[in-house]
Amino acid sequence: MNKMIQNDFPVNKVAFTLLLDGYFKRGDMVSAQSLWEEMVRIEVAPDAVAFSAYIDGLSKAGFIDEAYNEFLEMSRRGLIPNNFTYNSLIDGFCKCGKLNEALKLIRQMRQRGLLPDIFSINIIINGFCKQGRMKAAVDTYMDMYQWGLEPDIVTYNTLLSGYCKAFDNVNADNLLDKLYTSRWDPDIFTYNIRIHGFCISRRINQAVMLLDELVTCGVVPNTVTYNTMIKGVCNDILDRALILIAKLLKMAFVPNIVTTNLLLSQLRKQGQPVKALMWGEKLMQGCIEFDDITYNILERAYRDSQEDAEFIELTPDNKLLLDVLMYITSDYLRRNRPCYELTDYSLKLIDNQSAGSLKYLK
Repeated sequence: MNKMIQNDFPVNKVAFTLLLDGYFKRGDMVSAQSLWEEMVRIEVAPDAVAFSAYIDGLSKAGFIDEAYNEFLEMSRRGLIPNNFTYNSLIDGFCKCGKLNEALKLIRQMRQRGLLPDIFSINIIINGFCKQGRMKAAVDTYMDMYQWGLEPDIVTYNTLLSGYCKAFDNVNADNLLDKLYTSRWDPDIFTYNIRIHGFCISRRINQAVMLLDELVTCGVVPNTVTYNTMIKGVCNDILDRALILIAKLLKMAFVPNIVTTNLLLSQLRKQGQPVKALMWGEKLMQGCIEFDDITYNILERAYRDSQEDAEFIELTPDNKLLLDVLMYITSDYLRRNRPCYELTDYSLKLIDNQSAGSLKYLK
């Protein structure tokens, strides 16, 4: 853009807006803000589209106060915000936990003759659910009917997630029944949310039944489904857990780094930090690529092995189950992943953990 300006190429609002959007999508806030200042410097007056793009980028990046200031500046210039502009701000305020500010914008929309759309309502409902304010979320859900709107699958999934996190299984089941009679079909997100709700409530049988249902309905389980079930069975009865593992394998269960992290974390939390370190070493020597979460788990396991940390009491059956799961995961990853080059940091971590583990065992 600077070269275009220096060479006297014509630069218009459309070019600026496209470049601005590109910077935000790349996460380059500095360049985006510099470009906005450059627009002002060369007196290219941004239009409503440019302002909306800038407000959206600032909101998504967490700069909600700056975004709102630009919204006010937009109004001062006589430019009219649209639903996209409002939804960007509403989403930004909700993510910052400022639900009251978001609701003020909803009221302002209506005063200006703009009807909140389904995106506006879903954002508000999600904000209430994240704060555990389920009554307010349901009230907003009921309000949408008065505004001539109908819930979509995102609305149902958002409310379902809120109920599950609140351990409100009665309302979660009722909402799911209502979804079945609506014009929307449950998707993989719906099933994953409810399966997770069953698992955290220790209702493994219901989770298994729902897993069977989603397959029968032609919905393909994904990695989130499998990892949720794996986490759920880690504290379950061994025989039932092993049957479920066999079922998952039959459904083409594909372990990934999330599965690895989940199991290593379970080993550490359930009083086996040394075993977590030993599995970590085996995986790394088998050229399995780790992420930052894996390293953090292993570092915490090493610290636990050196201290008198308190752990959850683990039965022999559960210990056996974790070993079985770790073996399945490591075997799959070793056979299906390319060999990654070990970094100096990785090698150092192996050396430190191996030495620490052996010393601890001795």
